[in-house]
Amino acid sequence: MKKSASQKITSIDFDLRQLEIFRKVVELESFSKAANAVFLAQASVSERIATLENVVGTRLLDRLGRRVVPTKAGELLYKHALLLLDMKRTASLEMQEFLGVRRGEIQMGASTIPGEYILPGVIGLFRKKYPSVSVALTIADTVDIHRRVLEGDFELGVVGSRTAQNALIYHELWEDELVLAVPAKHRWAKKKGVSLAELCEEPFIMREVGSGTLKIMEEYLKASRSNGAASLNVVAHLGTSTAVKEGIKAGLGISILSSRAVETEIKAGVLKALKVKGLSMSRSFYLIRDKRRIASPLCQAMLDFLLATSKKHASSQ
Repeated sequence: MKKSASQKITSIDFDLRQLEIFRKVVELESFSKAANAVFLAQASVSERIATLENVVGTRLLDRLGRRVVPTKAGELLYKHALLLLDMKRTASLEMQEFLGVRRGEIQMGASTIPGEYILPGVIGLFRKKYPSVSVALTIADTVDIHRRVLEGDFELGVVGSRTAQNALIYHELWEDELVLAVPAKHRWAKKKGVSLAELCEEPFIMREVGSGTLKIMEEYLKASRSNGAASLNVVAHLGTSTAVKEGIKAGLGISILSSRAVETEIKAGVLKALKVKGLSMSRSFYLIRDKRRIASPLCQAMLDFLLATSKKHASSQ
């Protein structure tokens, strides 16, 4: 039996601008916030979404109080919108590269230590090679950087620990050592190292959950057959290495930090770096990228530059 004209399935079509607006509404969970992000009036955003829903033939978004969340159909379209918009961006950048135009912006994320103490200098060197390329660097904890690389917020990330996430590619960049940092006037200041038992008795300042430094420290403590961080006399949890250093200077407690984070204070004689006997705490910093996404020319340029820079640094050690 032949289908009548009214039963025929209409084709679904939409343009990339509609997808850009739809993506922002989903990610920001708000029409007003999305309107600001795409430089349109809120009424225009609502109209574009309504048109998209009419074209698709189903509701794509649900309004739950002040939040806007995707329906099942919306989740499906959002997944494909990410891929299509990523392809559009890559095509634009590749055309620029083909025409000899090496300019644009790279979105990167980094955990605290590489973001605050390593990458600013490296980005400066990169800009000398590519003066028309700007770098937007966001600093957050390691867990957040992993998540935002997977979600497509950042093309590249630099972190201090790995996860079991199969979608990520890891490139080892730099080595780092964790040290026990104490005030210059602390009773241990003239020592080269202390025992784990001594460390567990001393007031200790802990980094926040999600920190790569905390994760690595916890792994080493557990490997030493202690109860991990639970065996420490924790007096405070602070969100950044800078806050931890200020806490140490103020006499709040001592802490285990990256040697890179305390390098300036040690040279100035403000802090002292000790070892914990039986614990040789080292780690690597990794460049991460989502292998499911096509690397843009600018992303590839930064990736190649970071790998080359890290090899030169290692060979000069």
